[in-house]
Amino acid sequence: MKKTLIIGLLVVFVLISGCTSTTTVTPASTTPGPTTPPQTTEQQVNIKDFNFVPATAEVPIGTTVTWVNDDNVPHTITSVSGTFDSGSIGPGKTYSFKFDQAGTFEYSCTNHPSMPHGKVIVR
Repeated sequence: MKKTLIIGLLVVFVLISGCTSTTTVTPASTTPGPTTPPQTTEQQVNIKDFNFVPATAEVPIGTTVTWVNDDNVPHTITSVSGTFDSGSIGPGKTYSFKFDQAGTFEYSCTNHPSMPHGKVIVR
């Protein structure tokens, strides 16, 4: 009886071990594939009726913001932190600035201190 039990266990062991398999996973290639060139992103802000429209622009890093003076008087786009300053831009003229870093950039018109400030949020 002992012999039969041992043989039976060996048969079960052999059957079980034959049913298992080992899978080898090969890591994905670390060679970079084709790259997509960065997107050129632009945002327009209008100066209309002594307001920046939109008052807050949310843009991705690398965006060029262009302000268009739609009023009949000169305005400036002057960063509160000193990051950028358009100088005086006349009616119908534009000023552009490319935002290469994340952050919140508040700006104003130094010609008209009572004019509401604008803001560019770069993510």
